[in-house]
Amino acid sequence: MKNPSTLFLPLAALSLASCGGQKKEEAKQPNIIFMMTDDHTTQAMSCYGGNLIQTPNMDRIANEGIRFDNCYAVNALSGPSRACILTGKFSHENGFTDNASTFNGDQQTFPKLLQQAGYQTAMIGKWHLISEPQGFDHWSILSGQHEQGDYYDPDFWEDGKHIVEKGYATDIITDKAIKFLEGRDKSKPFCMMYHQKAPHRNWMPAPRYLGIFNNTTFPEPANLFDDYEGRGRAAREQDMSIEHTLTDDWDLKLLTREEMLKDTTNRLYSVYKRMPAEVQDKWDSVYAQRIAEYRKGDLKGKELISWKYQQYMRDYLATTLAVDENIGRLMNYLEKIGELDNTIIVYTSDQGFFLGEHGWFDKRFMYEECQRMPLIIRYPKAIKTGSVSNAISMNVDFAPTFLDFAGVEIPSDIQGASLKPILVNEGKTPADWRKAAYYHYYEYPAEHSVKRHYGIRTQDFKLIHFYNDIDEWEMYDMKADPREMNNVFGKPEYAEKQKELMQLLEETQKQYKDTDPDEKEKVLFKGDRRLMKNR
Repeated sequence: MKNPSTLFLPLAALSLASCGGQKKEEAKQPNIIFMMTDDHTTQAMSCYGGNLIQTPNMDRIANEGIRFDNCYAVNALSGPSRACILTGKFSHENGFTDNASTFNGDQQTFPKLLQQAGYQTAMIGKWHLISEPQGFDHWSILSGQHEQGDYYDPDFWEDGKHIVEKGYATDIITDKAIKFLEGRDKSKPFCMMYHQKAPHRNWMPAPRYLGIFNNTTFPEPANLFDDYEGRGRAAREQDMSIEHTLTDDWDLKLLTREEMLKDTTNRLYSVYKRMPAEVQDKWDSVYAQRIAEYRKGDLKGKELISWKYQQYMRDYLATTLAVDENIGRLMNYLEKIGELDNTIIVYTSDQGFFLGEHGWFDKRFMYEECQRMPLIIRYPKAIKTGSVSNAISMNVDFAPTFLDFAGVEIPSDIQGASLKPILVNEGKTPADWRKAAYYHYYEYPAEHSVKRHYGIRTQDFKLIHFYNDIDEWEMYDMKADPREMNNVFGKPEYAEKQKELMQLLEETQKQYKDTDPDEKEKVLFKGDRRLMKNR
């Protein structure tokens, strides 16, 4: 195997190194662009084999770099995932366990460490940590809807000032990213966090993509009509079903302009009114067919669920198209200025998302569709084109990976592990690599009513404990049952494997210092602020 350190030396340095009396040149620190979307899932990426849409620019990153097939969120919720990424620590260590938390910006983060090491840093787009960004030379974050941001004419909090930008959020965030790169200090390497709102709920496509899938019928997941037989209360008592939870107005957009104007307090109207008049006209035209179909009143039962699924997919996937398009725009700019191959380009999402699997949308559960994250990385100076890895990775690994490539010492309190040994070795898993990903979700009772739970995911199995108001275990044989339909916990034929996994779970919790996983000593969830408002 090649010495990984030589992978970062320019050709001139390698030539000099071959001349006996001359010193090696120092390897240049790579630039870093960390691209992250909100709620984008691997099922909606063609480089992961998804058959819903084509994502050519994401595919380019994967094809010219590496695709991780087993990358997992450690807490599949927007704010907590972002806190884990920034700190390289699990939620119980960084303090941001749920979306009612406020991120303690005074703590150690990888942008601060890179900034101290001479990097010029920027944070652009969705922050969603309810605190002022620290460790950035420049920041411009979405501020509307309690930092969820708006798709049209979004509000930003930029370097301490509030501004409103005209246009579509996905395009504006890319404009801001390119503007930062244009004005950067070219004597320094840069690290830019480029975070899109899309394709977060309520899935509002860019004007150019409105209605693009109106006549497309998407394939349904095999378990769209899951009845949760053999599973416990957690799956049955959630509130995230396509059948019951998707709202007619906010989600399905089944209101005409006239109806919205009769009740301007409606949440859909609050975002609709941000659109320019010509976009409102197009919106009205695009959704008229949908509204007419629904109001015929002849859709019931499974037929209605299927119909709602198609509308959900049409909006979600149309919203995703602008994300892929803008990734291409940013990469083309990097190529134009000669920095594309000098830049580690990472694309991921804060977690995955259900696209009808188990009859659901949203995330939160430790089930595969949302625990699993996309992770593709391009950096030709270290990563072989077309690499694929099945190493078990987690979002707490991102921080130490960036520090490792930048030549910055990784602090001992960071809980993730650098992915560099995998990246420079064609995706192969090191012999001493972890055996399981750890997961812990805290936000209950709250929106979507997903029970608190924790567990581990190995290459072939998953073990989950739901706690707090229930005490139920689930275990899945991921090779035999990749859709997680058959809970094998307590079945005699899996007794030995169950014992092994229970021991591994205990060891993993000890390793990551989650010493009170059932929150018997301290209840960490602070109460969902959206529910608190209604009390």
